[in-house]
Amino acid sequence: MKTKGMEDSKIGEEDISKFKFDLSSKIADLKAARQLASEITSKGASLYDLLGKEVELRELRTEAIARPLEINETEKVMRIAIKDILVQVQKTKDLLNNVASDEANLEAKIDKRKLELERNRKRLQTLQSVRPAFMDEYEKTEDELQKQYDIYLEKFRNLAYLEQQLEDHHRMEQERFEEAENTLRLMQNKLKEEEKRLLKSRSNDDSDIDIQEDDESDSELEERRLSKPRTAMEALLQGRPSKRVVGTMQGGDSDDDEDSEDSEIDMEDDEDDDDLEDESIALSPAKPSQRVRKPEPLDESDNDF
Repeated sequence: MKTKGMEDSKIGEEDISKFKFDLSSKIADLKAARQLASEITSKGASLYDLLGKEVELRELRTEAIARPLEINETEKVMRIAIKDILVQVQKTKDLLNNVASDEANLEAKIDKRKLELERNRKRLQTLQSVRPAFMDEYEKTEDELQKQYDIYLEKFRNLAYLEQQLEDHHRMEQERFEEAENTLRLMQNKLKEEEKRLLKSRSNDDSDIDIQEDDESDSELEERRLSKPRTAMEALLQGRPSKRVVGTMQGGDSDDDEDSEDSEIDMEDDEDDDDLEDESIALSPAKPSQRVRKPEPLDESDNDF
C-alpha cells in the first residue's frame, strides 16, 4: 500500500512538472503568435496597397513587354555598367595597397615611439637616482613653512576665540546697559510720581498758608487804618509832625516780620526743590528733571499806603 502511495505521488509530481513545462512553452508560443499576427496585419496592409496599384502597373508592364528590344542599346548599356564595375574594383585595389603602405608607416612610427619611450624611461630612472643640489634647501624651507603654518593656525584659532569672547563681552555689556537703562527709567518714573505727589501736597499746603497770610494782612490793614487817625490826633495835641510817627509805628515792624517769614518759607521750599533736583540728576544724568517752581506770593498791599 505504501509503495502504491509513493508511486502515485511520484506520478502526480511528474504530471505537475510536465504541466509547468508545457505552460511555459505555450507562453512562448503565444508570444510568437502575437508577433506573427502583427506581421500578418502589416504585410496584408502593404499587399492591399500594392493590389490597388495593380491597374496602373499592369498597363506599364504590358507596354514594356510589347516593346521590341534593341541589341545595340543593350550591349552599350552593359559595357557602361562593366566599365563602372571595373573602375570600382580598381579603386578598391588602390585602397588596399594604400592600407598596406599605411600599415607599414604606422608600424614604423610605433617602433619609433617605443624607442623614445624606452629612452625617456631610462632618463627618468637616472634623474630619480641622482639627488638634486637644491633638495636640502627645499626640505629646510618646507620644514620652516610647516612651522609657520602651524603658528598661523594657532594664532588664527586664538584670534577666533578672542573675537568670540569679545562678542560675548559686548553682548553682556549691552544687556547690563539695557538693564541699567530700564532701572533708571523705572526710578525716574517713580521720582516723577513722587515729585508730582509732593508738588500736589505742597500746593495744597501753600494754598493754606496763603489763605492764612491773607487773613493776617487784612487784620493788620484794619489795625493800621485805626491807628492812623489816633496818631494824627496825638500829633495835633502834642504839636508834632505825624509823618515820622506813621513811619515808625508797628506797621513797619509787622511788614518786616511778614517779609522775613515769607522769605524763610521761600528758602525752605527752594531747598526742598534743590534736594529733589539733585536726587533726580544723580539718578538720571541724561534727562534733567523739570523743576516746577512754586508761584511767589503777591506783595502785600501795605506798600500802597
